[in-house]
Amino acid sequence: MLQGTPVVGGVVFAPVQRVGSEVDADAISRFRQLPPQDPDSALSRYDAAIDQVVSSFLARSEKANGSAAEVLAASASLAKDKGLRSQVRKNLLGDSVLLDAVDAAVEHFTTVFAAMGGLMAERVTDLRDIGLRAKAHIVGAPEPGIPTPDVPSVLVAEDLSPADSAGLDPSLVIALVMEKGGSTSHTAIIARQMGIPCIVGTAGALQLPNGALVLVDGTAGTVELDADPEQARRRVEESRKAKEALDRWTGPAITSDGHAVKLLANVADPDSAELAAQGPVEGVGLFRTELSFLSSTQEPSVEEQAELYAGVLRPFAPDRYVVTRTLDAGSDKPIAYATIPGEENPALGVRGLRLSFGKPGLLERQLDALALAGQRTSTQPWVMAPMVATADEAADFADKVRARGMKPGVMVEIPSAALLAWQLLEHVDFLSIGTNDLTQYTMAADRMATDLSHLTDPWQPAVLHLVAITAAAGKQVDKPVGVCGEAAADPLLACVLVGMGITSLSMASASVRAVGAQLSQVTHQQCRYAAEAATAAKDPAAARAAVREVLAGQ
Repeated sequence: MLQGTPVVGGVVFAPVQRVGSEVDADAISRFRQLPPQDPDSALSRYDAAIDQVVSSFLARSEKANGSAAEVLAASASLAKDKGLRSQVRKNLLGDSVLLDAVDAAVEHFTTVFAAMGGLMAERVTDLRDIGLRAKAHIVGAPEPGIPTPDVPSVLVAEDLSPADSAGLDPSLVIALVMEKGGSTSHTAIIARQMGIPCIVGTAGALQLPNGALVLVDGTAGTVELDADPEQARRRVEESRKAKEALDRWTGPAITSDGHAVKLLANVADPDSAELAAQGPVEGVGLFRTELSFLSSTQEPSVEEQAELYAGVLRPFAPDRYVVTRTLDAGSDKPIAYATIPGEENPALGVRGLRLSFGKPGLLERQLDALALAGQRTSTQPWVMAPMVATADEAADFADKVRARGMKPGVMVEIPSAALLAWQLLEHVDFLSIGTNDLTQYTMAADRMATDLSHLTDPWQPAVLHLVAITAAAGKQVDKPVGVCGEAAADPLLACVLVGMGITSLSMASASVRAVGAQLSQVTHQQCRYAAEAATAAKDPAAARAAVREVLAGQ
């Protein structure tokens, strides 16, 4: 029995299909026997290979949608990075042969990204994948990737690249088991969108024999070898019936005894907003404005921003609301015109709202654009600031937002904000808890570090206590407190959060039905008991087990 971190629930019983990640060795050997090229010719060959890699990413992106399309487009942008090309050129001028120059350049930037932490550390997998694909085109070999299984299978890998995870066929890949990766990795995001069982951080997964039948329980986070076939098939059938029940759920979210909870969507642009608006959601709980500008070298004008924001607000007008997060640039999401280069510890540096301290016009122009978008769509935008640490920061931000006729809120991502939530609520109209960063900062553990995945689990009791403190502050003054981190997409944890007093849960659109269906099967009192059990547990595994027992036994 292997244990990992559960990401998407469900039970499957199927053979293992292990994933390799190497370029054809014979093709590399033949290429190395060729006469060496001069640096300019070698760089031209590299450019041609990268063009093919980018074309492949973009072609897949056009056929994908939602998170999958975003992931592939981001990989195409990373492949074209001028810094990577410059490093390859530098290595070639230093007498490296082309394949070695590519390897050295990739390794240089993986070291840089790993040191930055956060989402940039996650992009180490993306960068290495780009390097392998470029090398394949250089030597004339097929790009490495996932083999197409002959039968529905459990895909087992160290981790998946964005291109591989976004191109999965859910009729043949019916579960994912990753030896590495965290609950916010690309693999986890795509698995949620596809709705297939997924477990990450599973030590020993690569030792599973290819073709061996395994029982994967995405809810418990377990992989069982040599399971009893009859018992396994019974569990699969029970899981199938449960999934059919949640597929029939159409909202709104309400517990079995009538307690209402708002279920909202996380979006990044007008296309994802249009898609989310078609589902059973009551609005948007997190519009990530920075994701549309990651590749921009210059700040978009107020008019350009307003047009983009209106495209997100419009599908939900006039009856549903959209919560927009101001630029969360810096650290793991560098934006050329906003981020401060060369920070020694960017995860704890000038990011999010802190950028506005030195560049006040950046925030003010974004707020002007949001107000203009609200006017054009006849809506009142809800606007929240990321990385707020003090009540004074919340008060200053709220003044700017209210001056433009919008509803102000802040994100609770820093433990100080959770501990002083009641002070923040003296100034703002709502709070939204970003559990990804709150967990990272509470546990002092990079959320992308596989070796620390036991610490970066949102079920950590210390994190749950901070969520409970924040929710209690909201109840005291009758102001909404939501959760917009990945924790909101966990149906079991959703019951705990509701029991604490959380009023809204925002997540990827594909996760909404599972959460809504789960809430419909329990009472609000059960949720309160579940919250007590989770916060009393000694670790995440014990918390999950205690909550399952509470919900099953009441």
